[in-house]
Amino acid sequence: MSKIKVLIVEDEPLIAEDIKEILLQVNYDVVGVAYNKEQALEILKLTTPDFALLDINLGNNTDGILIAEHINQYYPIPFIFLTSYSTKLILDKVKHTYPMGYIVKPFDEADLFTGIEIALSNFQGIKKPNSFSIEIFNNSLPTNLTQREFDILKGIYQGSNNHEMAEDNFVSVNTIKTHIKKIYEKLDVNSRSTAIVKIRGILNS
Repeated sequence: MSKIKVLIVEDEPLIAEDIKEILLQVNYDVVGVAYNKEQALEILKLTTPDFALLDINLGNNTDGILIAEHINQYYPIPFIFLTSYSTKLILDKVKHTYPMGYIVKPFDEADLFTGIEIALSNFQGIKKPNSFSIEIFNNSLPTNLTQREFDILKGIYQGSNNHEMAEDNFVSVNTIKTHIKKIYEKLDVNSRSTAIVKIRGILNS
């Protein structure tokens, strides 16, 4: 059986090294250790991990959340957040990324191993999303999306900004804003982050 390939993203070198040693002892394959967002994204480009451990706070920034969003968009792999705090505020900030779990520092070997194994098992059991089609959304919403609204909805989900969506759809930025307002009303949301959560919920329903 092939080893599980893990990416570690942790800005404290000693903690990162401890995690690496623990994982190697239980027969995981650590394909990279990153101390910041840039290193993490570069490793993701060059390797194909099966799993990622992401520190939420890298330096003075919550870059772990940005890495999680990037993984969700481009790499179908599960991840767990590492955090020194498990407050409701922190959990609310990250739940839109659908982590497979949280490990609170300081942790021991059993916490780490159990957390990863449960996360991998849960991820395998998740139903794969349906194909991204207008029919899926219109079957789930009380008011149907128009084709143009659906095209813009895809742009929102893919992380495009208003200017990019205006260029892609050959309309003005103001027109995009008008469509986004209507999309939010139909999804019953009030922001991009809540829209993405709603979209994922529909795709996984």
